[in-house]
Amino acid sequence: MIVTTFPNAVRVIEHTLIPLKDGTMLAARIWLPEDAEQNPVPAILEYLPYRKRDGTYERDALTHPYLAGHGYAGVRVDLRGCGESTGLLFDEYAKQEQDDGLEVIAWLAAQRWCNGSVGMMGISWGGFNGLQIAARRPPALKAIVTICSTDDRYADDAHYMGGTFLTTAGLEWAFFFFSLMCLPPDPALVGDSWRAMWLERLQHIPLFQDNWLQHQRRDAYWRHGSVCEDYAAIQCPVYAVGGWTDGYKNAIPRLLEGLKVPRKGLIGPWGHAYPHFALPGPQIGFLQEILRWWDYWLKGIDTGVTDEPMLRAWMTESVKPATHHDTLPGRWIAEPSWPAPTVTTRRLFLTDTGLREASASLTARAVCSPQTVGKCAGYWVPFGRGHDQAGDQQEDDARSLVFETTPLDEPIEILGAPVVTLDVASDRPIANLAVRLCDVHPSGESLRVSYGVLNLTHREGHEQPALLTTGERYRVHIKLNDAGSAFPAGHKVRLAISTTYWPMIWPGPETATVRIFAGTLDLPQRSPNGADATLAPFPEPETAPPEKPTVIHRDGVRIERIDRIGLELGTQWKSQYHVEENDPLSAVAELRDTQTLSRNEWQIRVETRLRMSCTGDAFLLQGSLRAWEGDNEVCRRDWNRSIPRDFS
Repeated sequence: MIVTTFPNAVRVIEHTLIPLKDGTMLAARIWLPEDAEQNPVPAILEYLPYRKRDGTYERDALTHPYLAGHGYAGVRVDLRGCGESTGLLFDEYAKQEQDDGLEVIAWLAAQRWCNGSVGMMGISWGGFNGLQIAARRPPALKAIVTICSTDDRYADDAHYMGGTFLTTAGLEWAFFFFSLMCLPPDPALVGDSWRAMWLERLQHIPLFQDNWLQHQRRDAYWRHGSVCEDYAAIQCPVYAVGGWTDGYKNAIPRLLEGLKVPRKGLIGPWGHAYPHFALPGPQIGFLQEILRWWDYWLKGIDTGVTDEPMLRAWMTESVKPATHHDTLPGRWIAEPSWPAPTVTTRRLFLTDTGLREASASLTARAVCSPQTVGKCAGYWVPFGRGHDQAGDQQEDDARSLVFETTPLDEPIEILGAPVVTLDVASDRPIANLAVRLCDVHPSGESLRVSYGVLNLTHREGHEQPALLTTGERYRVHIKLNDAGSAFPAGHKVRLAISTTYWPMIWPGPETATVRIFAGTLDLPQRSPNGADATLAPFPEPETAPPEKPTVIHRDGVRIERIDRIGLELGTQWKSQYHVEENDPLSAVAELRDTQTLSRNEWQIRVETRLRMSCTGDAFLLQGSLRAWEGDNEVCRRDWNRSIPRDFS
């Protein structure tokens, strides 16, 4: 529901600058109750590199005016080197970003319209740095809401998974970030200085993927900004939110278990988006929900939010597999604490007759998958807007090693992370395993419920990988992604194992055959809980009025015009991934992007390219950047890197 009338009239500060001690100026857009200078309010900060002027304006319009209308200052700040902020940005989640954030919070708390209390909220990047800055304990920061984020930058971000390189997620994120950072500030806000700011950015921007490939194991680079290193550093209340369809969900149970401060968790059916408009639905009244959180921690109003269960989660019913769902059927469940008292381990054994409740013999099985297994995987981080979810797994299953139960006599519900333990041996010193947990319908359709991957050289941890001794037997544990899913009676539980998962993960340097001698599947089975039926439903979604662009198609290019500021934006994006069926060294990924910004005579075009391939010893990375002002080329840069493979 679109809300047009609020308890407070709202005014907008379209653009203001926050001065930092080193002279950098961070650009902010602020929504305020009209009388905030006479009656100061708490501030809620969202701190991102995604260009407040022309990047996040659509979702900002739904959220920040709503917060301001209910008695808060909604504040969107761009990181240094982004949008209209000065300075340069060299990496994600740098210490400089945190230091700047501390200054921003202190500045907000000191404003006449702020009562001295600040909260942080954000999704993805904004969820990350909310946790990271909370761990720095700025005095004015009273609580945070972190959405679709992670506490572990190595194990659970769009770079690596189980010690393998995430191909589509890693490269497309690196390329999107690179291309975004190549755009100029808006001269309508910064005046004639825009050109010098832009050229400085273009000359200093790094090829981010180059840096991330330099760190293929969990070293100090990844430990920085991973709050799981010291949960106790966070001393303010935390509300952790995510969706089962999203790539970022595993951190929520870990945060609930690891943090000692007041905390809540919420996991819906959603992809990578705010829950008041995320797909798959059902959406919820998320803005009303977080207002209850903010009212309690920033205004001292007893909303009852701390008297409720620690975790609310969507228990997803079985559905026909598809690459897109508008909604996922299910019901809300709740747990008073985490780990949950209702969840116990149900162990199934890999046997010659399939997955069974009792241990039985297993004749050693060999698995050596075609390089193209993974066609049905979908994207690591689905946004829910297109066909980006995992589809029917039957094609991948047919080319994998499969163990399954007989049709279930009773339904099973799981809540948490399944764990697969295998006794294995490899004929190569480096080998990968991908394990999928599937719900097999009586019709034969295979719905992926969860999955996990492991580079077997990381079997003892991600800090010090070690080559496999060929033929030697090892016991390995593969923790799959957390899930909240129901397997109906009459369906089968299937475990599918492969040595490849393209293009989700990059292939190993050699085709490996892995022999499996024994194994178990531990399911986090949740017992029925009558208290679920007594849960109060979430309210229906509410938002402030949307701001939609006018869409124009010009010369075959989709152009979005932001009418409020007279700015036109065009994007042409293309990505290609290829690998030969029996050659891991044939893997290649190519991405291309052309972006345009224009307003009257001001015409900007930026073209970027990224290509990744490999040899047995190295990853090969090529990048290019071309930028034009009108017809004049103002920047031409090229990168050509060879990065040694580090046990990968």
